[in-house]
Amino acid sequence: MPRIAGVDLPANKRVEIALTYIYGIGRSTAKRIREQAQIDPQTKMRDLTEQEAARVREIIDRDYTIEGDKRREVAANIQRLIETGTYRGQRHRRGLPVRGQRTRTNARTRKGKRKTVAGRRQPTAKT
Repeated sequence: MPRIAGVDLPANKRVEIALTYIYGIGRSTAKRIREQAQIDPQTKMRDLTEQEAARVREIIDRDYTIEGDKRREVAANIQRLIETGTYRGQRHRRGLPVRGQRTRTNARTRKGKRKTVAGRRQPTAKT
């Protein structure tokens, strides 16, 4: 299992896919890194030579913010939104969807487990 940027990458996956296991690197960024390092698209991580792995490490260290630094940056951005009192910051603070999704139904991932409210039963039909 090759280790790049403090992350163990799966050896049996192509380089482009394996790089996405690093926080802050998605598919398009991984493709750009692979092209800059001049690695064949079909190469698996286990088949990388030490020189190729070193080129990938060097490109990532030089050009990209990843892992802990990226997590801190994202957290700081969210904290800034909360402190300035923006609408998005209020949604983050309340744990609701931030990007305009509906909340009457769905939104369970953000809102958490459903909380039952007493006295909200349907009236029974009288005969």
